[in-house]
Amino acid sequence: MPSEELLSELLAKPVGPEIKARKTDPAKDFTKQVEVTGDTAEVTVNAETKTEADAARGVLIEQDLNPDEWDVAGFRVSEWTRPNGDPGISTRYTFKRKAKAAAGGRLPIDELLAAIRVQIPSIGDRPTGAWGLVVLIGDTQFGKSDGDGIEGTVKRAIECIDKAAQQIRTLGNLFRIGHIHVVFLGDHVEGFVSQSGANTWRTQLTLTEQIRLTRRMMLHAVLAFAPLSDTVTFAAVPGNHDQAVRVAGKGVTKYDDSHDCESLIAVADAVKLAESRGLDHVQFFVPESDELTVTLDVAGTVVTAAHGHMWRPGQHMKWWQGQAFNRDSAMHQTDLLVAGHLHHLVVDTDGHRTFIQAPALESESTWFRHATGTGGAPGIVLALTQGGKTDLIQTIR
Repeated sequence: MPSEELLSELLAKPVGPEIKARKTDPAKDFTKQVEVTGDTAEVTVNAETKTEADAARGVLIEQDLNPDEWDVAGFRVSEWTRPNGDPGISTRYTFKRKAKAAAGGRLPIDELLAAIRVQIPSIGDRPTGAWGLVVLIGDTQFGKSDGDGIEGTVKRAIECIDKAAQQIRTLGNLFRIGHIHVVFLGDHVEGFVSQSGANTWRTQLTLTEQIRLTRRMMLHAVLAFAPLSDTVTFAAVPGNHDQAVRVAGKGVTKYDDSHDCESLIAVADAVKLAESRGLDHVQFFVPESDELTVTLDVAGTVVTAAHGHMWRPGQHMKWWQGQAFNRDSAMHQTDLLVAGHLHHLVVDTDGHRTFIQAPALESESTWFRHATGTGGAPGIVLALTQGGKTDLIQTIR
């Protein structure tokens, strides 16, 4: 082998293949568009391909929408001159969802609840050890119609919880996990108080239905994680969507007055009645009266949970520093701060202190997508803890 080839072989690195830039397909990207908002769908088609309503119905089919559930409510034709002098024409059709979809005005809540399997697990010898593990479950906003809707969020939440439980079993082969701490980070109900109630039209479940879904998701998590460690704790913190009462857009009760926190309290009551079924090692925590955070020692790492709505984007460390300056606050010794609220994953460090912002479990915020172009990347976050440190942070999707 020539020396040049030998040198090249010895210096070769296992680099990834070149990622080619995505090419646009005018026939796909620019001549037909569909936008669905609640019960309204707007479809734009290029007149040079086909201008009648059948073409627009075909676009609905491509988006997995049943055209038989939609009626044409109107259309608009646009004409312009292309740079080469040729005429350009497009037609926008507006479809309205037929009354059948709105019969009763609500989604089939029983079918949503049936997706959440609730059964007492068989709990034998539980793992013990010096490692802790936190499970971060962020905004589900049950009731919201954005993205793949309520059904998609429920299915995703349950699947992610089940996948997280399986991953913990796998991690248990490498780390002796003696404490699992599961945190519900707020905004699990969509509620009707956000934006002074401006979200009402896009919210498809009643408040009690939203709470019922939240409570049963929490119960599913209890039964999924309870067999996996000798100590299993659950915490819930208040968000802005789950705030119980607002007047003129302002909260008027205690800061911990939260439907999410009350949902976890209800689950705690149910588990207390079932202690004889092997759940006596499970504990529950919510903030103290008029507080917003829960702080707990998880295998020597002090973990504080907050929703994340008390600081501006990117100001989490500054807020943490302010809280830590208060010697009466448990946060003056916090090693790991966890939050949700802003819907996307963030990991930040300052020395040994770590901040984790969990992604939402809803598929997207449609408003945010229109404002920025960014959709969602939902999931649940796992992280190992021990002796003041946080390690092996991973997202379950």
